Amino acid sequence: MLTIGCHLSSSKGFAAMGRDALKIGANTFQFFTRNPRGSKAKDIDPLDVLKLQEIVSEHHFGMLLAHAPYTLNPCSADPSTREFALHTMADDLVRMEQLPHNYYNFHPGSHVGQGAEEGIRLIAAQLNEILKPEQTTTVLLETMAGKGTEVGRSFEELRAILDRVELCDKMGICLDTCHVHDGGYDLVNDLDGVLEEFDRVIGLSRLRAIHLNDSLNPRGAHKDRHAKIGEGHIGLDAITAIINHPALRTLPFFLETPNELPGYQEEIALLRSRYCE
Repeated sequence: MLTIGCHLSSSKGFAAMGRDALKIGANTFQFFTRNPRGSKAKDIDPLDVLKLQEIVSEHHFGMLLAHAPYTLNPCSADPSTREFALHTMADDLVRMEQLPHNYYNFHPGSHVGQGAEEGIRLIAAQLNEILKPEQTTTVLLETMAGKGTEVGRSFEELRAILDRVELCDKMGICLDTCHVHDGGYDLVNDLDGVLEEFDRVIGLSRLRAIHLNDSLNPRGAHKDRHAKIGEGHIGLDAITAIINHPALRTLPFFLETPNELPGYQEEIALLRSRYCE
């Protein structure tokens, strides 16, 4: 079965996200842990979490994916910015234990002129502070498009972070198709080759989730502009190959395309029609 969902608003609570997912034919979803541009997180209502867990269990949802705020930069040159990222991520991981055994995804950050090597060192140092042996949440590094001074623009940079993390069993990768395409990897003409390279550099066992997006830009543009499924430079045929690839088809897929719920519903139905059971 295809496990697919989209990004849902957490403003109405967890159970409401579960109900919204069902309405659009999804069997998983992604959500922000807090305002994506802010810092304050709402208190979690245990009853609300229980209602979501009932929905997840009854309808056989796949793993859920929480997304850290975009404002976090754990490899900033500014110590106060790094401290903000540290406290926010640490708090998020504590909160995630109320939804145990799920995923927490974050953008590695931008080294802002310090160089990728220093950025990698700082990201790993922060992960070594916040990861705990007892946590059930797996933290995912997201593949990035390589705009500006982003860290994570290549599989090698992500591997370099993982190599420095002490509790590496708590880590995984979320592959964003738009980002990887914009980063220069040829998903359209050489999907097998891209996955072989990922396996060689990082290991496919580390790949836990897919952000499934088309791209407004040609390959290698390093711009990160998401497009609706089939309306960009990746295209529907390549995306169909991705959801059916033996190395990927059992992973959870999360749409981050420029849509509202009706648009996501149409994309989910389209992708289900393209999935080979």
